[in-house]
Amino acid sequence: MPLFFFAPVAYSQQAQQPAPRSAGGPVADQKAIFERGLEMYKAKSYSNALRAFREAAQAGNVEAMMYVGTMQASGQGTPASPVQAMVWFTKAANAGDGQAMCNIGILYFRGQGVSQRYDQALRWFREGSSAGNAQAMFNAGVLYRDGLGVPADPAAAMTWFLKAATGENSLAMNSIGVMYQKGQGVPVDYREAMRWYRKAVEFGNETAPYNIGVLYERGLGVPVDREEAHRWYSKAVASAQSDAQDGVQ
Repeated sequence: MPLFFFAPVAYSQQAQQPAPRSAGGPVADQKAIFERGLEMYKAKSYSNALRAFREAAQAGNVEAMMYVGTMQASGQGTPASPVQAMVWFTKAANAGDGQAMCNIGILYFRGQGVSQRYDQALRWFREGSSAGNAQAMFNAGVLYRDGLGVPADPAAAMTWFLKAATGENSLAMNSIGVMYQKGQGVPVDYREAMRWYRKAVEFGNETAPYNIGVLYERGLGVPVDREEAHRWYSKAVASAQSDAQDGVQ
């Protein structure tokens, strides 16, 4: 299952969080160095960007720590090193960054740079959730749903997905729809499934259109309408043409 923690995506996930505090150093200098690194990153000059991000991170810039960790994890401008990614995500997490906490959980989930431990993954997803990160809330829900590190608990999974959905996480919205469609942790309710799939579509989820198509094709909560089903199937990208629930992200 794909597990990504690219910094630009990461910060879009936590738009409603308070900005993490600086970990030290003059803020103006940190920001200037970070902005220089960001320009080089956008230009795909990854080695130079990484040097600038490291300089800003060492001066205490938390966003820069996140970029260094992300680039170390994905091998941008440097050989991939989950161990170093963990070091930088931990620095950012210690400064209060919720996405960093989520990313540490992902590394534990995958067993990259550390031994695979679902219990530690859940611990960090909970920490990230407490910091307001919707991706961490969704990931905690996945572990409860799939019984990883904890006994399977669909009701608890639904609680976490609902929390993530309030943070505009489209993966959670789609997963809520799947749970209503399949009666996992809640009674089967095709109308509610449709409502959540449509909400997920509004927030850009690529799997939900396929799931809407399934409801129309099978007449679940709506009259059978194969033309409408085909219209929704055509909206689903090939990589997302499955009614499977989303995994940890």
